[in-house]
Amino acid sequence: MREPTPAAGRARVIALGAWAAVAASLLAWPLAGYPWRLCALATLPLLAPLHGLATGRRYTYAWATLFAVAYLVFALTEVLANPAARWVAGASLLLVFTWFCTMIAYLRFSRAPRE
Repeated sequence: MREPTPAAGRARVIALGAWAAVAASLLAWPLAGYPWRLCALATLPLLAPLHGLATGRRYTYAWATLFAVAYLVFALTEVLANPAARWVAGASLLLVFTWFCTMIAYLRFSRAPRE
């Protein structure tokens, strides 16, 4: 395995921070009137990619981008359809999109050079 570039290291750190922010934003949904049990249940699947994200496994970053799409769709739906939750949904949408983009950035910066 080759040594990651500094840009890949920065993208990985930002992706982990964005992952934590997404988890925290999901736990903030009770402020918009959602049951806290449902919010805690929605946060549990985020634990699945945590080990691979923390260790920098490219395979985990690849499938976690697809994993994030469900959270993107949920937040976008709530932004458009639920005026009472629009502020928390907008924050969640921004955070999930940041997480998605930084995972893509990590994949681009950490790939092996072509020979």
